Amino acid sequence: MTGETGGLSTFLGAFYPRDCDHMGHVNVAAYGAKFDEANWVFFCRIGLTPSYLRGDRFGMAGVQQNFTYKQEAFAGDVIEIRSHLLEFAERRLRVRHDMHNVEQGTLVASCDLTAVHLDRQAHKSCPFPDAIRAIAEAVLAGKA
Repeated sequence: MTGETGGLSTFLGAFYPRDCDHMGHVNVAAYGAKFDEANWVFFCRIGLTPSYLRGDRFGMAGVQQNFTYKQEAFAGDVIEIRSHLLEFAERRLRVRHDMHNVEQGTLVASCDLTAVHLDRQAHKSCPFPDAIRAIAEAVLAGKA
């Protein structure tokens, strides 16, 4: 197992041959896809549920995303992503997703994402609802 205890577990899965480039390494697009899946799980865990985001009023938009690659990954590698809420402000949040090789217990890659809460009707950022703020603050405090 990874030995990583911090953050929320947001993805557990494996890489497949379809995820690899012509050199046999996992392609950057596959890393991005796994981080994207983890991100939606993380959003759901803090109250930004699929039902909430499918509504007509509110949404989320990524405004900055940075990837750091630490170790090569290959088809068959089992990975876990743990997500850490780094910042939560009135209209935006910042989360870091850490991908670990489960067998080796090593950090494979990280993704740092800044996203804003949107009023889809007004086409601009808006404050998070109090219920989501309460969950996010509990996550930041290590109580959720």
